[in-house]
Amino acid sequence: MKALRSAAALVAAVICAAAQAQSYPAKPVRFVTSEPGGGNDIAARVLAEGLTTSLGQRVIVDNRGIVAAEIAKNANPDGYTLLVYGANIWLLPYLREHVAWDPLRDFAPITIAVQLPNVLVVHPTVPVKSVRELIDYAKARPGKLDYAAGTIGVSPHLSAELFKAMTSIDIVRVPYKGGGPALNGLIAGETHLMFPNVGGAMPHMKSGRVRALAVSSAQPSALAPGLPTIAATVPGYEFSAVICLYAPAKTPPAIVEQLNREAVRVLKSPEVKERLFNSGAEVVANSAREFAAYMKADMQKMGKVIRDAGIKAE
Repeated sequence: MKALRSAAALVAAVICAAAQAQSYPAKPVRFVTSEPGGGNDIAARVLAEGLTTSLGQRVIVDNRGIVAAEIAKNANPDGYTLLVYGANIWLLPYLREHVAWDPLRDFAPITIAVQLPNVLVVHPTVPVKSVRELIDYAKARPGKLDYAAGTIGVSPHLSAELFKAMTSIDIVRVPYKGGGPALNGLIAGETHLMFPNVGGAMPHMKSGRVRALAVSSAQPSALAPGLPTIAATVPGYEFSAVICLYAPAKTPPAIVEQLNREAVRVLKSPEVKERLFNSGAEVVANSAREFAAYMKADMQKMGKVIRDAGIKAE
């Protein structure tokens, strides 16, 4: 009898979830994300605009900063509160002792919306013109070269730390209060190199204030035409900032699948791809399964880099 009751409860839950998915969405959907004006916010607004048309319900962007993750974690898993955020959702637990969420337990991956490749740039006074020359130059001068980085644990910082780990070079981090001041410090000659996002560095690459050597993505990027990849010299190297769409854990799979399908359709439309490209982002728009696999692999790879280097968020 107990087994029959359990089976009946399971069937009822499945039927309820299916009915819920069929009527979804029946009211506005909310994207919680970081502060206004950043990459997360831009991607969230572009995606929200497209999904408003695609889903037939208004999608609202709610800027909440880092507490956005906690809000999404604690939201009802019904598809009406979603999270737009980057890889710090799964990397912050390696950088801080106490984080209010578990990236694998508390969120359901929907899609990686975009990636923002970094570019390895040096000050023009550094006498190198390729990644290979930079590695050789640094190895001949252990501890003498430094790199600019803003916030600990974001892509320009972790790109450099991954490069250090994979090439066994000794370069020193020079901390700045943000990515903009760090890039300005490099331009001023206060540091030797940096791994900024392509979008922010491009004007200075064109003007000759910095010399670009390679992009950090696995494949050459149309955002930086003509530049080779770091991986061409350092096999297996890959690091880009990513902006992703998540649902709270236990969101019905049918709703996650619907959101993935509609988000991918929006992101791959030519006008949206162009808008995001002009903001310095490349559309990824992968499946929920591919996103989950990427997240687990990145946790393993970058978790080791962070632990080995003893990196802790300030």
